[in-house]
Amino acid sequence: MRSALQFRILLPVFLFGALVPRPAEAVIARIDLNGAIDPITAEFVVKSIDRAEAESAEFLLIRLQTPGGFGMSMEEIISRMLNSKVPVVVYVTPSGAKAASAGFFVLLAADVAVMAPGTNTGAAHPLMAIGGFPVDGGEAAKTLTQKITSNATAFLRSIASKRNRNVAEAEKGVTESKSFTDAEALEKNLIDMVAKDETELLRRLDGYKVHMFSGRERTLRVRDQPVADYEMTTRQKFLSTISQPNLALLLGLAGLILLYFEFSNPGFVAPGVIGAICLLLSILGFSFLPINYVGALLILLAIGLFVAEVKVQGFGILGLGGVVSMVIGMLILVDSPDPALRIGLKTALSMALPFAIIFTILVVAMFKSLKQAVTTGDVGMVGLIGIADTEINSGGRVKVRGEYWAARSSTPIPPGRPVRVIGVDNLLLKVEEVKE
Repeated sequence: MRSALQFRILLPVFLFGALVPRPAEAVIARIDLNGAIDPITAEFVVKSIDRAEAESAEFLLIRLQTPGGFGMSMEEIISRMLNSKVPVVVYVTPSGAKAASAGFFVLLAADVAVMAPGTNTGAAHPLMAIGGFPVDGGEAAKTLTQKITSNATAFLRSIASKRNRNVAEAEKGVTESKSFTDAEALEKNLIDMVAKDETELLRRLDGYKVHMFSGRERTLRVRDQPVADYEMTTRQKFLSTISQPNLALLLGLAGLILLYFEFSNPGFVAPGVIGAICLLLSILGFSFLPINYVGALLILLAIGLFVAEVKVQGFGILGLGGVVSMVIGMLILVDSPDPALRIGLKTALSMALPFAIIFTILVVAMFKSLKQAVTTGDVGMVGLIGIADTEINSGGRVKVRGEYWAARSSTPIPPGRPVRVIGVDNLLLKVEEVKE
C-alpha cells in the first residue's frame, strides 16, 4: 500500500518534469566579422546577438578583421551591441589583422575589447566626399567636414566614457586619424587585454567581471563551456557575395554585353537569359550600396559614345571619350570615401577597356550586317541570275537557284538565255534578258 501511494504521488512529478522543457545549456557563441562592414554583415551581427540571447549564451565572441565600412551599418551593429542582454567580446585577430575606421568604433563599443599581438586599430577620421573622393578644399567643405568629425567624435566619446576607456586617446583616432598597435591600445586603456590566441583569451575570460552598458555586472563562466559557431545563412552569404562592388559591376557589364548580343542576333536565347540574370543580380547587389547616380549616368554615356564612334566614325575621339567616361563613372559609382568600399582605378581600367573593345566589335558587326544585301524572302530574289527554261513573254518559266519559277517579261526572251530577276509579284518573277 505504501509503495503504491508513493508511486501515485511521484508519477505526476515525473510526468511534469518530462513535459516541462529544461533551460538550454549555456554556450559561448562565436562569429567571424571579416571584410568591410556593410548592410549584410550588420544584419548578420544583429541576428547573431538575437540568437545568442534566445539561447541564453554565456557571451558572444566576435572575431574582428575589417578595413572599415559604412557608417550606418556600423551604427546599427553598435546600437545592437549596447542593448544586448548577453556580453559581447570583440577580439581583433589573427596577428596582422586590423580594426580600422568603423572597426575602431565596434571594438571600443564591446563589453570586452581584446586584440591579438601584431594587430592594430584606429584611423577612424571621417572623410567628406563628393562622388566617392575626399574633398579638403573650400570653406563649405571644411565646415561640413568639421560637423561630420564632431558628430563622430561625440558618438565615440559617449561609448568610450561609458566603457571607462581613455576618451582623449579614443578621440585621436577620429580627429587625428591615429592608429594604435595592440600594446599601445592596452597601455592607453583603449582595450581590456591582449591575448596571443583564442585559447589564452578564453582562459583569461573565465571568472572575468563584465560591466554591461545597462549597468549590470556579470561574471563570465568559460570553463567546460562548449563553443557554438554562428554562420551566415545561405541568403546572407549570397547577398554578401553579389554586393561586393567589383563583382556587382562585373555582373552588370557582362549582362549588358550578353543582352546586346542577343538583341543583335535574335534566336540564340541563352545569351539573353544569362545576360538578364546577370544584370538583375548586379542591380540587386548595388541596391545594398550607396550609389552615386552621376557615376551610373557616366557609364551609360560611355555606352552611347561607343555606339556613336562606330556610327559616325569619330576617328577614335568618341571611343576614347567613352573609355574615360566609363572609368570615371566606375570610380565614383559607389558613393563612399572609404577605399575598401570603392572600385579602384586598376579594377576600373581592367573592366572598362575589355568592355569597350568587346562592345565596339559587336556594334561594328551589327552595322556591317545591316549593310549586307538581303538574301531571303522576296527582296532576296531581286538581282539573281537564272536561265529561261521556256520562251518568256507574258508568261513562261525560268530556273533560278535550282528552282523553277513562273516568270514574265516585257520583251520576248528565247529559251536558254540568261535572265535577271528585277521584281517579284507574289510567286511570279519579273525578269529581263541579260545582254552579253
